[in-house]
Amino acid sequence: MRAAGCDTVVDANDLSVVGITEILSRLPKIYSLYRHLIEEADKRRPDLAIVIDSPAFNWRVARRMKERDLPVVYYVAPQFWAWRQGRVRLLRDYIDKALVIFPFEEKFYRDRGVDATFVGHPLADLPQPAVERNNYAAEFRLDTAKPWITLMPGSRVKEVRMNLPTILEAAAQLGQGYEFLLPIAPTLDRAFVQSLIGQQSITLVPESLPALWLSRAGIIASGTATVEAAMMRTPFVMVYRVSPLTYLLGKPRVKVPYFAMVNLIASEQVVGELVQQDFTAQNVVSRLREILPDGPLRDRMLQGLAEVKRRLRAPEGSTESPAQPPADRAAEIILTLPSLLEARSKQPEARS
Repeated sequence: MRAAGCDTVVDANDLSVVGITEILSRLPKIYSLYRHLIEEADKRRPDLAIVIDSPAFNWRVARRMKERDLPVVYYVAPQFWAWRQGRVRLLRDYIDKALVIFPFEEKFYRDRGVDATFVGHPLADLPQPAVERNNYAAEFRLDTAKPWITLMPGSRVKEVRMNLPTILEAAAQLGQGYEFLLPIAPTLDRAFVQSLIGQQSITLVPESLPALWLSRAGIIASGTATVEAAMMRTPFVMVYRVSPLTYLLGKPRVKVPYFAMVNLIASEQVVGELVQQDFTAQNVVSRLREILPDGPLRDRMLQGLAEVKRRLRAPEGSTESPAQPPADRAAEIILTLPSLLEARSKQPEARS
């Protein structure tokens, strides 16, 4: 967005918090950012508000914008289908249009009175990385004779602290017969990750997609990384852990049968899920050893990942209007919203 010319008033990285209890210490900072954003909106008087993800923050922004008679679009709508389903009323009250990125979300929201359209997942049409295994191995000093396993413990400091130690323990149990690649998320400091790894033989790499594409399997924390792994057709084990209190408070509210997004999309268990007390090094190793060798279990997972990728693609268009990339489809829908067109028509000169 910055590259396209967006003037950043509030950096979304400052809003990134995982867990119910973990957010409490950040509330003053988040509230300050919220007030600053609303003040800037009042100064700049935009024609339209587009809120993206971050539901705890953005539904409040949407409410304030709606109070100012601005049309509001929600792109990457909140996952109220997973928990706290009663909060769908927030979208009904404050949102003119919801643009959703998972195929099952459109029906869920429409059934509850929200004008929602599935536009496709931004990762669904990712191209295969243009990288050769031998060149990649030479760059990062990897042994091509060994199978490679990608480790993705999360993109936030709290997640990494909770997930990475057990992942590293699993890597140690697997032993020296594998190369372990750990992509550094842009939100993380390399020195921080290295401090957790210590002297263990783990190769830090800058990007996740080439690592996943060239790896035999992965150990992936729940979140967007699981979708990336599916798009790269990399078999993996999904893992996740939060603080005991967060898990205790949150589990009764969860309304879905699976934690892994790929399993929700497929409506069946494509990948193994190891959450909280089930997330042990021994369990991770056991699940990996089922999918590392060629055979029926690995083949079944690969077929399931391919189906997930198919379902995440934007709906097929007509001959006159073929399928578009998700962001283009979202932009086209936004620009033709009646509420936006009406708002712009009232201006002497339409603003950007």
